[in-house]
Amino acid sequence: MADIHDHGFSVCFGLLGNILSFLVYLAPLPTFYRIFKKKSTEGFQSIPYSVALFSAMLLLYYASLKKHDAFMLITINSIGCCIESIYLLLYMVYATKSARVYTTKLLIFFNFGALGSIILLTFLFSKGSIRISVVGWICAVFSVCVFAAPLSIIRLVIKTKTVEYMPFPLSFSLTLCAVTWFLYGFSLRDYYIATPNILGFIFGITQMILYLLYRGGQKELILPEIKAQETLPESKAKEQANGVQLSTVNQHQEAPAMNNGVGGMISSSQIVPSETNV
Repeated sequence: MADIHDHGFSVCFGLLGNILSFLVYLAPLPTFYRIFKKKSTEGFQSIPYSVALFSAMLLLYYASLKKHDAFMLITINSIGCCIESIYLLLYMVYATKSARVYTTKLLIFFNFGALGSIILLTFLFSKGSIRISVVGWICAVFSVCVFAAPLSIIRLVIKTKTVEYMPFPLSFSLTLCAVTWFLYGFSLRDYYIATPNILGFIFGITQMILYLLYRGGQKELILPEIKAQETLPESKAKEQANGVQLSTVNQHQEAPAMNNGVGGMISSSQIVPSETNV
């Protein structure tokens, strides 16, 4: 009888996880094509890409400490670092000055402050297998926190009674990612990778159940930003409201893509227009 802990299974699950995660990494391409075409970031925010880059770099650090059975983690997270860096570069080129400042602060906080502190402290106060365990637990805790991000999408679906902002194919793909990386981690007995993906699987199944329940629902999205326009002339208010709604809807459609399996990229999917937060 085949043993799931056999090396062949881990290679198979790792390859599948790499392929699925790579495809999910490409999900924001329509967003950045739109940014490039319009020469403006509009209402899109940079925080999911900043967190995704931080996550990929953190997992790369963990994989470098493991040394053995880390090739699959190194490949997908190296690719993830490159892709997220390109996304952020394009964002910085076309963002407003305030958005660029905000993005720079995020990068300094996550990729220099947080990651730098983790590397420095784990090198100073731990070594060997203890260091691997500490960094593994940090990865797992961070992953669990980020996996809670789909709650915003789930809440939106329940509130609006429509799944327009939660495409089924994307939810299905992300669930497959979680299952694949769970099996990869389980086959290697790497529970720092396997455990958080259980939560990812649960949220993925929840999203698909909600899709089946609300797939015939009507659009009921009501945005506070639109209400604020009531004091403006009607034509101008409609124009501005439509602009805010369009960017917000696109953000919610893209949001689940930023929550990949733990073996690949993970990031926040709580996305709101950048102009309201910068």
